[in-house]
Amino acid sequence: MTQSGNLKARPFTRTRWWWIRHAPVRDHGGQIYGQADLACDCSDEVVIQSVARVLPKGAIWVSSHLSRARHTAEALWQNGYVSETDTVPPLLAVPELAEQNFGEWQGLDRTRFAADRPVPASSYWYAPAHERPRGGESFTNVCARVRAAVDRLTDEFQGRDIIAVAHGGSVHAALAIALKLDPEAVLAFAVENCSLTRLDYLEGQSGSGWRIVTVNQQPWLSLRAKP
Repeated sequence: MTQSGNLKARPFTRTRWWWIRHAPVRDHGGQIYGQADLACDCSDEVVIQSVARVLPKGAIWVSSHLSRARHTAEALWQNGYVSETDTVPPLLAVPELAEQNFGEWQGLDRTRFAADRPVPASSYWYAPAHERPRGGESFTNVCARVRAAVDRLTDEFQGRDIIAVAHGGSVHAALAIALKLDPEAVLAFAVENCSLTRLDYLEGQSGSGWRIVTVNQQPWLSLRAKP
């Protein structure tokens, strides 16, 4: 028998995070809104249903405390995730998963803001990760608070599926945590509204770590492409 045959299997415990960015906000007036509690538009049934179909049953559902995250979760339930015989799952509000607090920048016109201080071509964000607007927080701060929530929930729901309906900032933060990237580097990722990012945390005798399954997946695109 080979040496490898003598080794006992060392299975991992897999905790799967299904990150979903909330549905698009339409009535922002061209302004930076950050943690302002604006409504989102969940009317695109093709988008919502296509996401609902790929989500696992029996999952733990969490969201930020902002209404656009909660309403997106509810739309997913109503458009294919919860059948007539299913029970609506509880939704745990986790404030640490909220969007970045942009402080005094919230309410400013996006176009004028970008014109006065253009962001790097490699970034999808308003400012460098370390910059903290007056009265708000930096993206680096966001990564720290999201990490605290991810660590806590991964420990509490070890081995489960966790569906997290959150925001562009919190999904970027989750990627920074999983990939061990500098917060500035992770801002190069695109995270579209309603997109799915899957990050699996594995723990076993040989150690622990993250595996990246998909980033910014948009399951409705294949449906849109059909003639």
